[in-house]
Amino acid sequence: MAFIETLMRLSYLAMLIELTMAANYIVGGSNGGWDTSTNLQPWASSQTFTIGDNLIFQYTPNHDVAEVTKADYDSCLPSNPIQTYNDGASTIPLSSPGKRYFICGTMGHCSQGMKVEIDTLAASASQPIASSSAPTPSPVMASVPSPAPEPTTFSPTPSSEDVPAVPTPSPEDVPAVATPSPEDVPAVATPSPIETRLNGPTLSPVVPSTEFPTSLSPAESSPDPSAASAKLKLQASFAIGFNFLVMLLAP
Repeated sequence: MAFIETLMRLSYLAMLIELTMAANYIVGGSNGGWDTSTNLQPWASSQTFTIGDNLIFQYTPNHDVAEVTKADYDSCLPSNPIQTYNDGASTIPLSSPGKRYFICGTMGHCSQGMKVEIDTLAASASQPIASSSAPTPSPVMASVPSPAPEPTTFSPTPSSEDVPAVPTPSPEDVPAVATPSPEDVPAVATPSPIETRLNGPTLSPVVPSTEFPTSLSPAESSPDPSAASAKLKLQASFAIGFNFLVMLLAP
């Protein structure tokens, strides 16, 4: 549609230019006219007629203008005219190239010289018609944008830089287990003779021996029950006193 509209505008512009450049020719010139006294053919041969020009016939009521064929022009026969004008001031546009023939239809006037041959050219050599020189616009092709490719969804693979490194504890970061020194171990106080009298004699822990006597004396094989009972009481008293002492010395 835009291309057709452009051509129509150019054609209309060409018509306006043609009308502006069109020349009006009074038949016979300024010193003559459409009559029997003017030599019309030498005047027509001296002019250059182009498409868009106009012929103006000015004449009195005893004359008319008849456009005829070439044969009727040569024989001055107005009986079969192409077009007839009798208004006294006839304007005939030259709208197509080629030769056109005009005579006066009044009897005897054509033979007296009232005839003219007009040769219309397609374009003037000095002023070509604008429509032929105007460049023909090329049709504008609308470009349809291609759809953009859809983005591909993918799960990124974490690189070694993205994985947080787990710090390896150095030997300096591992808390050292303090080994108690001999000074940190509470010393067990040896009871004095006075404490021994109060609390009883201190007995060392009885460590069972893994060695078995090969032979027992009669005294060892049958211990005295009273002595064993006294010994157990003494050991119990010593254990109670030792635990009490440890509780007192504990920090």
